[in-house]
Amino acid sequence: MKDLVLKFHIHTCKPVLTPIISCTCIALEDGTLLSNPSEYRSMVGALQYLTMTRPDIAFAVDIVSQIMHAPRTTHLYCVKRMLRYLQGIPVHGLFLRASSSNSIVTSYFDADWAGCPNTRRSATGYMVLLGSNLISWHAKKQPTVSKSSIEAE
Repeated sequence: MKDLVLKFHIHTCKPVLTPIISCTCIALEDGTLLSNPSEYRSMVGALQYLTMTRPDIAFAVDIVSQIMHAPRTTHLYCVKRMLRYLQGIPVHGLFLRASSSNSIVTSYFDADWAGCPNTRRSATGYMVLLGSNLISWHAKKQPTVSKSSIEAE
């Protein structure tokens, strides 16, 4: 993570507290097209790799990775914001802690209805905890557009 911050010259920037602005709606047509999209794609690819141990950025990385074909200046700003977020908390990540032998398995599931502003598709996700340790998680955009909230869930 520290190498990424140095590689993309974010080490001199001020850190931020969140990887993406709350209620951010990243439209496909906002901003101007980047003249050299290879840097954007390199940044997003590195962030995708980093989500293995940093699920806190997974949602934000998913949003910007859907725009790889035609990135724009506003999309690049979002990616740089994620790097500034990572710069501020370099020691966060997944840790497994020992707990008592009778640890409880807990799972959480959530779905939205037509949450993507560009495709109007629903998204679902779940996470599984063993005690206080995250052992599995998944997020997925549904393949079809839902006509009701029942279909979304």
